[in-house]
Amino acid sequence: MRVLVAGVAGVAGVAGAAGAIGQRLVPALVAAGHAVVATTRSRAKIEGLRVLGSDAVVLDGLDAVAVGEAVGRAAPDVIVHQMTALAGMGGNLRKFDRHFATTNELRTAGTHHLLAAAAASGVPRFVAQSFTGWPNTRTGGRVKTEQDSLDGAPPDAQRRTLSAIRYLERAVTHAPLHGVVLRYGLLYGPGASEKFAEMILAGKFPLVGAGTGAGRSPTSMTPRRRRWQRSSTGHRCLQRRRRRTRRGGGVAAVPRAGPRCTRAAAPAGLAGQAGCG
Repeated sequence: MRVLVAGVAGVAGVAGAAGAIGQRLVPALVAAGHAVVATTRSRAKIEGLRVLGSDAVVLDGLDAVAVGEAVGRAAPDVIVHQMTALAGMGGNLRKFDRHFATTNELRTAGTHHLLAAAAASGVPRFVAQSFTGWPNTRTGGRVKTEQDSLDGAPPDAQRRTLSAIRYLERAVTHAPLHGVVLRYGLLYGPGASEKFAEMILAGKFPLVGAGTGAGRSPTSMTPRRRRWQRSSTGHRCLQRRRRRTRRGGGVAAVPRAGPRCTRAAAPAGLAGQAGCG
């Protein structure tokens, strides 16, 4: 099968292959016997994508003509839409939509261009990444499925980003092909969460309500009232782990949470990284 990965690299049609997912997705596709064509916005990443085993193409996902030509040349059996612009994103979450502006364009106009190119070239399958977590509705149980709706009243700073996610999901699932949307959770680990760790260390990560990360306060989670607090406790957790690593060598065990190092200090997905079990 030929795969175009948009936003990564490969001949099996993967778009956006140079990111945290793409660097693992492309070799996996190649190992499975697929021909992968990966796209990237940076010419400097071309050689790295070829090392992963894919053909590589420099592509601006917001250029409709270039997208159409790239898909036509690749003639993929499936397009994997991984295009985002998260690298180098700022750390001020009060300006969430501003930091996600280009990613939102890639989720709207970029998705439109890829779907149009897929239709023009007769591509039968399309897979796109979305996100789960903060976009979910704040009603009902804590565990959400694909049947649960997205938040109908997101914070003002996240409205445009959630609107872009809605657009992508509807466009892909209603397109005249076999469209699949994968809602990723928060990814953490090498290459994926360093920015979050930096924000916690700097005391810039927002905590909602009491910051427990597991429940929601009825008062602090109403649409008109959301608290943004300095995560000073999370800062202390990471600082302690960093000091232990420096004293003890290159490998640090992640202990279970102590009385002052709790999940309340580390936002969802970062508890382990912060040394909070």
